[in-house]
Amino acid sequence: MHTISASQTLDTMTPDELRDLVQRYRRIFSGSGYGFWEWDLTNSYIDWSGTFWEQLGYSDEDRKIVTDANRLPEFIHPDDIDCMYEAVREHLRTAEPLNTCYRIKTKSGDYIWTQVRADSIRDDSGRAMYISGVNFDVTELKNVEAALRESEARQARIIQASKDGIWEWYPESNDFQFSARCWEHLGYTEEDDLVTAGHDRMQEWLSFIHKEDAPKFNAVLKQHLRGFGPFDVEYRIYDKQGSIRWIRARGKASFDVDGRPTRMSGTNMDITDIKRAEERVLKAKEVAEKANRAKSDFLNSMSHELRTPLNAILGYAQLFEYDENLQESHKDNIREIRSAGEHLLKLINDVLDLAKVESGAVTTAFQPVLVSRLLTDCFTLVQPQADARGINLHGDFSGLANACVSADPIRLKQALLNLMSNAIKYNKVGGEVEVILSSTEDNHLRIAVCDTGQGIAPERHDEVFQPFNRLSAELSKVEGSGVGLVITRQLIEMMQGRIDFTSEQGEGTCFWVDLRRTAEAEDVSLPNAPEEQEHTVLSLNVEGLYNVLYIEDNPTNIRLLQQFFNRCENFQLEVSEEPYVGIFRARQTCPDLILLDINLPGLDGYDVLSVLRNDPVTRNIPVVGLSANVMSIDIEKGREAGFYEYLTKPLQISQLVEVLNRLFAPGSQIAQ
Repeated sequence: MHTISASQTLDTMTPDELRDLVQRYRRIFSGSGYGFWEWDLTNSYIDWSGTFWEQLGYSDEDRKIVTDANRLPEFIHPDDIDCMYEAVREHLRTAEPLNTCYRIKTKSGDYIWTQVRADSIRDDSGRAMYISGVNFDVTELKNVEAALRESEARQARIIQASKDGIWEWYPESNDFQFSARCWEHLGYTEEDDLVTAGHDRMQEWLSFIHKEDAPKFNAVLKQHLRGFGPFDVEYRIYDKQGSIRWIRARGKASFDVDGRPTRMSGTNMDITDIKRAEERVLKAKEVAEKANRAKSDFLNSMSHELRTPLNAILGYAQLFEYDENLQESHKDNIREIRSAGEHLLKLINDVLDLAKVESGAVTTAFQPVLVSRLLTDCFTLVQPQADARGINLHGDFSGLANACVSADPIRLKQALLNLMSNAIKYNKVGGEVEVILSSTEDNHLRIAVCDTGQGIAPERHDEVFQPFNRLSAELSKVEGSGVGLVITRQLIEMMQGRIDFTSEQGEGTCFWVDLRRTAEAEDVSLPNAPEEQEHTVLSLNVEGLYNVLYIEDNPTNIRLLQQFFNRCENFQLEVSEEPYVGIFRARQTCPDLILLDINLPGLDGYDVLSVLRNDPVTRNIPVVGLSANVMSIDIEKGREAGFYEYLTKPLQISQLVEVLNRLFAPGSQIAQ
C-alpha cells in the first residue's frame, strides 16, 4: 500500500498513488451513505458517487436515468421542484453556496427529505461550468421538526382555548415577558401604550394589583423563590376601565446550583366569573339561611300562639277526669274534645319536627341498638291504635332477634313508630301489619313494615316523600299532616341509612329501612324515649298543706290552674299577673312552690328566675317553668337556667301531678 504525504499534489503522484487515492475516496463515498455528485452544466450530465441512491432502493440501471439532469425532476416531489430550481438559479446569480432541502422519491414510491449543499466552479468570466455537492438523508430531522411544530401548535391551541395568559420572568435581568392574553384580561390590546411603551412590565403589572392584595402576592412570591411552597395566589386587579377583576396566578421557578432563581414561568387565569358566582352563591345562602331562620321563628311563634288556646282546651278536658259526677255520655264528649285537641297538637308537633329537621337542629347520638327490643316497644305503643281498627300486628325476626344496628335509638324509634302508625292508619279494617327483619348483602339490617292496605298507584310513587302531600288521603276520614314520611326519611338518612318502599295497588305497601349492622349482643340497653301520653291522670300522694304562687298573665291559663288546685285540698294557690308583683309576693310569703310562665310582659320568666335565685330569701324555693315554647333549644335553655322542671303547653295535668308528688309526697325533702 502506498502512503501519500500531505505535500504531494496530483501532478507529482505516480499512477499507483493516484489509484490508491481514488480507491480511498470511493470507500469514503460508499461508507458515508451520502450522495456525492458533480453537475456538468454544459452537457446537463450529473456524475453520482456514494450509496445515496442505493439506500433509496435504486439499482445501477435506475441510477443511469439520474445522470441526465433533465430527468432529475422526475424523482423530486412535485411541490418541491420549483423551490429546488429557484435555489439553483439563486446560486448561479449570486455565487453564494447552494443550500436547499427537498423531498425525493424512493424506489417504493415514498418520499424522504434530503439536504443539498453545493458550490460551483466557474471560468475566468465568472460563468458556472460545474456544480459539485452532496445529498444526505434528513428525514428523521424533518420528522422531529414536524413533531415539534405540531407540539407547539397544539400547546398554542390549548393556551388559546383556555384563555389563560402565560408569562416568564428572569430575576437576574428583571426581564418580564407577558403574553397578549394577560393584558386582554385587563381590557388592553397590544396596541395600547401601556403594553408597548417599554415600561418595567413587572412594576407596571404590580401597580394594577389591589392594594389590599399586593402584600399577599409579594409574600407568596417571596416564599416560593426561597423554595417554600408553590406559587399559587388569587388577587384582585384593576382593569382598563377601573373595574376589579380576579386573577389566579400559578408558576414555578427554576434554580441554579446555588439555589438562586434563574427563571420563573407561569400562567394567569381570569377567575372573575367564578368569584362573582361564589359571591352570588354566598348571598343566596345568606338569604336562604335568613329565610330559614325567619321560617323557624314564625313556626315557633305560631306554635306558641296555637298552644296557648290548646292549653285551655286540653287542660279543661283533663280536669273533667277528676269529676266523678259526670254522666257516661258527658265523658264520651270530653274524650272527643281531648282527642281532637291532641290531634291538632300532633299536627303542630309534626310541622315543628319538620322545621327542626330541615334546619339541622336535630342531632343524633349513635350507639348499638337492639332492634327487636325497640320493635317490641313500638308494638306496645301502637297496639291500641291497631285494636281500634281490628288490625293484626305481628313480627318476623327470622333468627335476627339479637341483631344490632348503629343508630340513635330515640330517632329510630320515632321513625319506626311513624311507619307502623301509617301502616295501621292506611290499612283496611281487619287487615294485617307485619314487621320483618332480614339481612342484606352489604352488612345492613333491613326493617320492613308491610301492610295490606289499598297500596299506592305507580304514577304517584314520586309524591310519597313530598311534604304535606297525603296522596288524596285528605279526602278520607284518615287524620294526618302529610309530613310524617318526610320526617322519617330525613331521620333515617341522618343515621346514614336508606329508606324506600314497594307497593302493589289493591294489595298493600311495604316500607323498608336499611341500617348498618354492628356486632350482635345478647342484651343492649335502650335509653328512655318519649312515649305517647296516656289519658289517665296520676293521683296525688300528698299530705299536709302547701302554698303555691303562680306568676302568669294569661287569664285562661290562670283559670285552668285555679280549677285544678281547687280540686287539690293539700294546696293553696295564689296568682300574680305581673312579674314584679310576683317577685314581691315570693319574698313576702315564701311559698313552697312557684309556677312561672316564661312569656311575661316587661320581665320574662328567665329574668324573674334570675332575681329569685340571687335573693337569699327566695333562692331555695323550687321554680317550675311553664311555656308554650317547645323547641328543643328552649327546653334545654330552661333546664340550664335552673328551673326545677320545665313543662310545656298544652300542659299535661299528669306531668304536673308527677312534679307535685316528687316535691311533696311523704318522705320527700320538702315534706320532711
